[in-house]
Amino acid sequence: MNPNKLGGKSVIARIEMNTDEVGFGAVASAIFEAGGDIVAIDVIQTSKHQTVRDITITVADTVDIAIITERIRSLPGVRLVNLSDRTFLLHLGGKIETKLKAPINNRDDLSRVYTPDVARVCLAIHEEPRKAFTLTVKRNTVAVISDGSAVLGLGNIGPYAAMPVMEGKSMLFKQLADVDSFPICLDTQDTEAIIASIKAIAPAFGGINLEDISSPRCFEIERRLREELDIPVFHDDQHGTAVVLYAALINALKVVDKPLRDLKVVVCGIGAAGVACSKILLSAGVRNLIGVDRHGALTADQTYDNPMWQWYAEHTNPGRASGSLQDVIRGADVFIGLSAGGLLKREDVQAMADKPIVFAMANPTPEILPEEVEDIAAVIATGRSDYPNQINNVLCFPGIFRGALDCRASAINEEMKLAAAEAIASSISEEELGRHYIIPSVFNQNVVKGIRDLVIRAAIRTGVARRIPREYR
Repeated sequence: MNPNKLGGKSVIARIEMNTDEVGFGAVASAIFEAGGDIVAIDVIQTSKHQTVRDITITVADTVDIAIITERIRSLPGVRLVNLSDRTFLLHLGGKIETKLKAPINNRDDLSRVYTPDVARVCLAIHEEPRKAFTLTVKRNTVAVISDGSAVLGLGNIGPYAAMPVMEGKSMLFKQLADVDSFPICLDTQDTEAIIASIKAIAPAFGGINLEDISSPRCFEIERRLREELDIPVFHDDQHGTAVVLYAALINALKVVDKPLRDLKVVVCGIGAAGVACSKILLSAGVRNLIGVDRHGALTADQTYDNPMWQWYAEHTNPGRASGSLQDVIRGADVFIGLSAGGLLKREDVQAMADKPIVFAMANPTPEILPEEVEDIAAVIATGRSDYPNQINNVLCFPGIFRGALDCRASAINEEMKLAAAEAIASSISEEELGRHYIIPSVFNQNVVKGIRDLVIRAAIRTGVARRIPREYR
């Protein structure tokens, strides 16, 4: 990635001008001719012969910002003081902070929040540990935890570089569902060390959100933590993606008028998300599901070194189809891509069943671009925001944790995930539903409320709720 290619973004150039030598018009012309657009000008300091200004410049994805800065520097009487990427400015000092719920104004306040009166609260929790849910931040706080081994499309960039993503996740938790969370990046990629570290800090939190941990280690880490902790553990890359995908499929099937139980579904890319998506579809009632990875279709006729692939082969592909993606996609009703860009071809979609559904979710480049099959596929979804029907796990995790925390769930089980998907799908009315609108916006205010409601009901129904909110009694 070239850091100078700031496609579709904006930068702020601080310039110092000698007004006896140059006018601002010359600066503006230089920026425009180099491909930049000026959207704001702020005068920082001015004197008789000199002025300092901040110029906000937007650039298209084909523009190299270095060309603009070179043109500015070449002007007589102009000094480029610094150049700031607005995204970097947003991250300065981090994106989140802690705040007091009550001020400490005097000695009496101090004694009640700290010593000596806090001892009474400590002893109350010591005598009855479950009171930690009501008397500490545990009640509404989630740990967002990563080891930096599988960050977005960046790969294994480590814990320090992963922090901005985890901070962003915490922002989304708070804004969308009023869930407090804290980003924690562990400086180890040893499975046992990660499990031990999370178990050690768990008393402070009401839930654990695992994020950007590479496969197959993520399966073992999540499984062990689910078994050994009494609070919800949710690997969002797996289950958040699965929930939103199933929600999209619910509505896509309404568009094409096909029953779930009769579908032939092909899943391309059997990593963490691929396994989770397949599991939720199996739980929902899909019977003919075939997984394809780099070696072809997974089938029970073969033995795999990867234990998750072995499980997958034994629980899917009932007809034991074999061969490449091109072989098994013939006659498929649904394609789900969680692999790499360009793997699916137009002729592959043509070979699918009538009214095919294509979910090409690889990022940043889908398995096939929507415009290539717009005339063939009945419904198309991607993981990108610049196409209709973005399958984005932001739709899931705030609401599912909001519900889990409010009923003090001991786990997030399959029934709660299915309920969350139903809630997301039902947020789109029959009048709104169409091939280009099967999934709601992440800013739809009704999504979190709907997920919370159905998740709490599912938690109560399946016996994992340890508190029944008043409105459900």
